[in-house]
Amino acid sequence: MARKSVPVRILAALAALMLFALTAGSAFAVVDDFAARETMPAGATVDGHELDGLSRDEARILITEQVARPLAGPISVVNAGRTFTLDAASLTKVDVDGMITAAFKPKATSSLPERVRDRALTAATGASVKPQVAVDEASLNTWLDGVASSVDTAPVDASMAVEGTSLRVVASKRGERVDRAAAITAITAALQDGTKTLTLPVTYAEPKVLEKDLGTTILVRRTQRKLWLYDHGALVKTYDVAVGTPGYPTPRGNWMIVQKRYRPTWSNPGSDWAKGMPASIGPGPGNPLGTRALNLNAPGIRIHGTSKNYSIGTAASHGCMRMHMWDVEELYDLVEVGTPVFIIN
Repeated sequence: MARKSVPVRILAALAALMLFALTAGSAFAVVDDFAARETMPAGATVDGHELDGLSRDEARILITEQVARPLAGPISVVNAGRTFTLDAASLTKVDVDGMITAAFKPKATSSLPERVRDRALTAATGASVKPQVAVDEASLNTWLDGVASSVDTAPVDASMAVEGTSLRVVASKRGERVDRAAAITAITAALQDGTKTLTLPVTYAEPKVLEKDLGTTILVRRTQRKLWLYDHGALVKTYDVAVGTPGYPTPRGNWMIVQKRYRPTWSNPGSDWAKGMPASIGPGPGNPLGTRALNLNAPGIRIHGTSKNYSIGTAASHGCMRMHMWDVEELYDLVEVGTPVFIIN
């Protein structure tokens, strides 16, 4: 059998060497890729923290300490000088392993040749991952229920109220309610991005009556037999009146004027004291109501005039408040239906 020429033998040897080199290189690449699969790739970050070159366990420790632990810290939710503390740890679950997997993903989905090439070129094949935080919305809503019980208030209209033996203005105040949808959005974002202080989102409801809208108000003090007229919270004038006798006391309480009567007709109420009197008395000198009457929403009670000037300043009526004719005519023009009347002792 003829021996192969020297050039042929040399080429065959070179081919064998090249095949061996390729086979060995491939085997080395496979072994190297296997070893590198547990190493975080270049460019891998979680919430800005670099993981390049770390093992999975090292990355897990770093993410737990630098990302998960701070996210679990309490959050301060501020409203009008008050602070509500939210225990973030009880409402969230931070997925550390999920973040590691996401940082690995570009590398994990590439082919072996691509991975070998990227390692050789030290290419950035890791992903930049944001914190992965699951929020328990049911627990967050329960927490917001507690906050709302302190924050939610109805608007307060300006009004007049008795304070001691006089009247004072009750200031108007707008109402406030937790904006649930906006609050859930803002707090969820804070739980996921690490914000530790935020303002509670709220909505406002304006009062219908402001201080400038306050009109006239009447205060009657039975023991002093006087009537005070207020306008927009300020005392305008004081009048002497007669009040009910002990047997027919002027009723204490918060009332209002429900009818203004010019030259009223008196109707017999059918009470014992009215026996023997006519069924009605029209306008004129003999009318028990005088020339003006202001009916209250207290049954049968009114502020009215009288020709019995001597009774003013005493307890002489059957529950009504009598005034000098000239005084009731003046008062009649100063008040409107709806004017509050406070009668105190």
